[in-house]
Amino acid sequence: MASPRTGRDDDIHNQSPPFVDVNFFTSDLALREAVAREGDASAAGELEAFGKLAGSAGALDLGRLANEHPPRLRSHDPQGRRIDHVEFHPAYHRLMAMAAQQGLHCSPFENLAQGGESRKGAHVMRCARSYMAAQMEPGHCCPITMTHAALAVLPQEPSLARDWVPKIVVRGYDPRRTPIAHKTALTVGMGMTERQGGSDVRSNMTVAQAGNGAGPGAPYVLSGHKWFLSAPMSDGFLMLAQAKDGLSCFLVPRLAPNGALNGLRILRLKDKLGNRANASAEVEIERAVGFRVGEEGRGVATIIDMVTLTRLDCAVASAGLMRQALARAIHHARHRVAFQRRLVDQPLMTRVLADMALDVEAATVLSLRLARAFDETDEAASAYRRLMTPVTKYWVCKIASPLITEAMECMGGNGYVEEGGFPRLYREAPVNAIWEGAGNIMGLDVLRVLERSPETLERVLADLSELAQGERRLTAAIGRLRKLAAETKEDPSGARVLVELLALTQAGALLNAHAPPAVTDAFLATRLGGTWRHTYGASLAPADAPAIVARAAPALG
Repeated sequence: MASPRTGRDDDIHNQSPPFVDVNFFTSDLALREAVAREGDASAAGELEAFGKLAGSAGALDLGRLANEHPPRLRSHDPQGRRIDHVEFHPAYHRLMAMAAQQGLHCSPFENLAQGGESRKGAHVMRCARSYMAAQMEPGHCCPITMTHAALAVLPQEPSLARDWVPKIVVRGYDPRRTPIAHKTALTVGMGMTERQGGSDVRSNMTVAQAGNGAGPGAPYVLSGHKWFLSAPMSDGFLMLAQAKDGLSCFLVPRLAPNGALNGLRILRLKDKLGNRANASAEVEIERAVGFRVGEEGRGVATIIDMVTLTRLDCAVASAGLMRQALARAIHHARHRVAFQRRLVDQPLMTRVLADMALDVEAATVLSLRLARAFDETDEAASAYRRLMTPVTKYWVCKIASPLITEAMECMGGNGYVEEGGFPRLYREAPVNAIWEGAGNIMGLDVLRVLERSPETLERVLADLSELAQGERRLTAAIGRLRKLAAETKEDPSGARVLVELLALTQAGALLNAHAPPAVTDAFLATRLGGTWRHTYGASLAPADAPAIVARAAPALG
């Protein structure tokens, strides 16, 4: 007679092994193919090395520690002096150092800062790393993202770029609380949002008064309030404030040259749903010295390149989170037996996993195609960036939460408990949809592009038609897009419909040109074929679900 299970550690059956020591690059076929196509195939070795590091048990444990021990505000020192210092767990600093060593904060701009040319596929390579870094621990990616994006803005004021850019493009991390003159590496945060305006930054009330010799790069004195200051331990912050001629952009150092606080008083750290390894603060600005970047009254135009790059990163990180959730779900289903069969072989589960895999691959190819547009300099690339950045950000970030919820359900109770780390993916998912403009803001930005530059849509649709290769569902979708674009000029409430269809059509065209038939046919049939899908797995037949799951499965060993 068989002995009963005891529950001892040496008597564990029918549990999937830990999903650790997985190479996030070599185990992800869709990512590898997209990188080779959109970027530089010769960089695969570098990405493989980082994929091994990011998926290692040690790196994933750093992510756990950084979230279990979130940042804490120390407003005063023991003698009662105001210090406004945010303390982080050592694991967070190690993650930051790893990201900096990989150049996630600067790599596309390194050669440019030294007067050279950008490396081929630099943005694609960086985004591939960011995709994997988000799977390792997404919170630390916030200051890395902002520092990288600031490099698109600071060169607009040479006097500031001279002091800041050389220390930003260093592949190093220096968390010391000291003025920039004494630091070896710098990070940059953002302070745009105010309590009365949110995304409506033109309603900002923070005031900037010109000092002596006002002008680009000259000092101004800022006073006001910021509802969200991202990464408050950064060395400087790009902020929007009202100057004499209107909303303007300023670089505000955290510390004065003598090491004193520069008028940024941290009121509190935000108690957020997720993104807990990273700090977000509410601050009062009390006569902080800032330096103008760009023209007075053109603050939004000055900072828009930074916002565009951070939106790209929102999409890339969400795609990475989705990939991690799917990979874990498939891994679990391959090892878990129910009703005498592995879960992955149960037709209902196979269909659910396959349906999720379609969205993950679509999000991956769409994000890296957008990254390529940042590597190119022609008019077609410029048009693609203008239109498809808000489109990609909208759709990829929007679908992340429901997909991660479904993947959690695939894992059952194991997905719902903190030990395995899956709830962290769930809590993290909404932030990228909110940060840098929620869904309606993306829709309005798309409408603004169509109004100001109608030819932009035609450029994108021409590229889309080429990828479609006459496929009837894609051709029909392109026709619907033209019709919707005309309708939204009269009724902007349809912007979300237009944006989602544009994302689905572009993703479908990319898959049509590059993915195997099992993936392409299933995606086009369910996403563009007119079938309304309420839940994953509800509208996939008659797709080759096992083939789709096999393509998406993490390749281990």
